[in-house]
Amino acid sequence: MSNVSPPATKKSIYEGSTQFKNWRYSPEKLAQVRSTLNQAAVAVIKRTFEAYEPGSSANVLFLTADEEHLLVKHYISTITQLCGLFRFPEEVEATAISYFKRFYLKNTVMDWHPKNVMLTTLFLATKTTNNPISLETYTTHIKSTTASDVLDLEFLVAQSLGFEFSVWHAHRALWGIWLDFQLFEFIYTPSQIALAAMSLALPEESYKWLKSKHPSSDAVEATVNKVKIIIQRSSRPPDVESVREVDRRLRLCKNPEKVVGSKAYLARKAEQEKKAEEKRNRKAAEAGEDIDPFGIELGRPNAVDDDDDDDD
Repeated sequence: MSNVSPPATKKSIYEGSTQFKNWRYSPEKLAQVRSTLNQAAVAVIKRTFEAYEPGSSANVLFLTADEEHLLVKHYISTITQLCGLFRFPEEVEATAISYFKRFYLKNTVMDWHPKNVMLTTLFLATKTTNNPISLETYTTHIKSTTASDVLDLEFLVAQSLGFEFSVWHAHRALWGIWLDFQLFEFIYTPSQIALAAMSLALPEESYKWLKSKHPSSDAVEATVNKVKIIIQRSSRPPDVESVREVDRRLRLCKNPEKVVGSKAYLARKAEQEKKAEEKRNRKAAEAGEDIDPFGIELGRPNAVDDDDDDDD
C-alpha cells in the first residue's frame, strides 16, 4: 500500500490575501452584520439621549440598517463623480469605494456622516494606490471642504480597515480575461464578478469562453448569473428623494456625542480633556521620581589617590 500523500490543492494568491480572510461574507452574514451593528448603535445612542435629557429618545425615529445602507450607496455614487472631476484612475475609485463600504461594516452613519468619511476614504485611496494629490489641491476643488474635514477621520478610517489597505478588484481579473480569452485561469473570486460584468456586455463571447475553459460549467454559470443580477440591481442609483428623507432624519437621530456644541459633546470633550490632563500629570510625576536632584553618582574605580599621607 502506498503511503504517498495526495498532492496539496493549489491555492490562488487571492486566497492568501487579507481581503479573502477578513472581508468576505455570504449574503446572509452581510445582512446580519449590518443589522447587528445598527441595533447596537441605536441602543447606545438611545442611552446617550436619555443620559443628558431623559425622555428625549421617545419620539426619535432611528435609522434602520437598510436606510443606513441606502445613504452609503448614495455617497458611493458621489465618489465616482469626484473621481471624474479629478480624473483619478479606476484603481483609486474602486479602492475608495471598498474602503468606504468596509468602514460601514464597523461603524454607523449615526456616528459618522458618510459625507466626511467619503472624502477621507477617497483621499486615503490616492495615497495607498500611489496616485497622490496634495491636500490643498484636493480640498480646494471640493466645495465647502477644509483640510480638517479630510484629516480628522483618517486614523479612524485606517483603524476601521484594520490597517489592511490592499484591495483585490474585479477589474484586475476583467483585464486578464479581455487580454486572453483562451489562457486565463479562472481561480480568483474577483474573476466571477469580472466574468459576470463581461457577460452583460458581451454575452456570446463570454459564454463561448466559459465553455472552452469549463465544459461542465453549470455551477460556475449559476454563480455568474447570480452576480449579474446583483450588478444590475446595484447599478441603479438610489432614489434621490428617499436619500434626502433618510438624511433629514439622520440629523435628528445622530449620536449627540458627535454633534458639536451639544450637552453630550461638551461633556465627553471635558471628560477626554480631564483624562488627558491626568495622564500628563502622571507621566510628569513618574519622570520626576527618576531624576536625582544631585545628579548621577559617579563611580571611582580607577580614581587617582591625591592623599600623600599614606605614601611611603
